[in-house]
Amino acid sequence: MSVDAKLVKTLRERTGAGMMDCKKALVEANGDLDSALDHLRKAGIAKAAKKSSRVANEGIIFSYIHPGSKLGVLVELGCETDFVAKTEGFNDLAASLAMQVAASNPLAIDKSGIPQDILDKEKEIFIDQAKSSGKPENVIEKIVEGKLNKFIEDSCLVHQSFVKNPDMTISQLVQEAVAKLGENITINRFVRFSLGEQSN
Repeated sequence: MSVDAKLVKTLRERTGAGMMDCKKALVEANGDLDSALDHLRKAGIAKAAKKSSRVANEGIIFSYIHPGSKLGVLVELGCETDFVAKTEGFNDLAASLAMQVAASNPLAIDKSGIPQDILDKEKEIFIDQAKSSGKPENVIEKIVEGKLNKFIEDSCLVHQSFVKNPDMTISQLVQEAVAKLGENITINRFVRFSLGEQSN
């Protein structure tokens, strides 16, 4: 099947993938742009998984000050080489992550960063709420588990829906960048400053 060069160009612009990868994806998707995009995303996620074990000792510390200068964020984003750290794509990702932290105020990067005492306290609150509803014990367990998972999802940066595109999680956003830039990328740490707030 021959593929329209304009379609290849459009797919390249939307994904940042190589020309041959775009052409192959369009052939497999019978010329359907959305299916080809999905195919490239899946391939990118597979590539990203392979790269995740590689050491990311380079990177940047990106600063974002929200208009009005009452809210600021620092994000440390890691990659494998200084070359990638200087690319527009890498810096765009850092900016998106900083804006996400500013907007959604996550507690941690992932579940391992949430202190156990906070999880225990939330679980206790959810158990009390569920018991006061008068539901049976086995149902209470499921309700508490569901609420706790939702709390973790909302509190962890990587699980949050991306503010600029709610159909995508932050984890997927990073994986897409890994696929485009060809290196392992890690969110190492972040800090959010809000005027008048005490830091932890």
